Amino acid sequence: MHTDGFAKWTRRFEDERECRHALGDPDWGRGATLHPAVWAGIQRFQVGEDGDGANLIGKADQAGDADYAQAVRLFIAEEQNHARLLARLLAAGGVPTLTHHWSDVVFVRLRRLMGLRMELLVLMIAEVVALRYYRALRDGTDDALTTDVAGRILSDEQLHVPFHCERLHASLAELPRAMRRPVMALWRLLLLAACLVVAADHGPALRRLGIGRRRFVADVMTSSHAVVAVVLLPRPDAWRPTGTQGG
Repeated sequence: MHTDGFAKWTRRFEDERECRHALGDPDWGRGATLHPAVWAGIQRFQVGEDGDGANLIGKADQAGDADYAQAVRLFIAEEQNHARLLARLLAAGGVPTLTHHWSDVVFVRLRRLMGLRMELLVLMIAEVVALRYYRALRDGTDDALTTDVAGRILSDEQLHVPFHCERLHASLAELPRAMRRPVMALWRLLLLAACLVVAADHGPALRRLGIGRRRFVADVMTSSHAVVAVVLLPRPDAWRPTGTQGG
């Protein structure tokens, strides 16, 4: 597959990397104090952010677009930085990281089932869910360090979704037109299933963060309408995250 326009994403990711370097790390020395349920949620998301991304890199290389392959490497570097930030946040609260979690194992296995299109569709489920979680984590505690870390990660995630939308748009354009909407309808069903699992697993933490299970699921599914529209229409940069300024 050949696509154009991903050089701009390489520049965007590089610009963000430079901004992070200029900003430096949060002040880890101030420590962090959170409810145990919130810490448990952070542990699980930290596992999900961790990984070398080798499978995605391999599929991106096979896609035949050097700019896209480079942008994928920069995207993975951001995800690895998120894992590092969350690990440091856990350490600031005296909480250990997890070596694995069943939900991450399931997502990884699903992503590896087929080619790049399936990998990105499953990855997009995790990204859309993460957007709402990190917004809740940013806005739902009075811990300054947690707010800082969650805000930084959220800012990156808001760039990741349109990046993947643009590649998925190009990928779905290869399918017959009649198949494209059913594919995205199935994606929304899978998103709903994943969101319900996350809401059940993180229920106590979500309540502590002030949103609860029902609102979390409703917000994620509402945001998915915009994702589907952008993937199906030739304007992936039109995607905008919902509710990024408040709770």
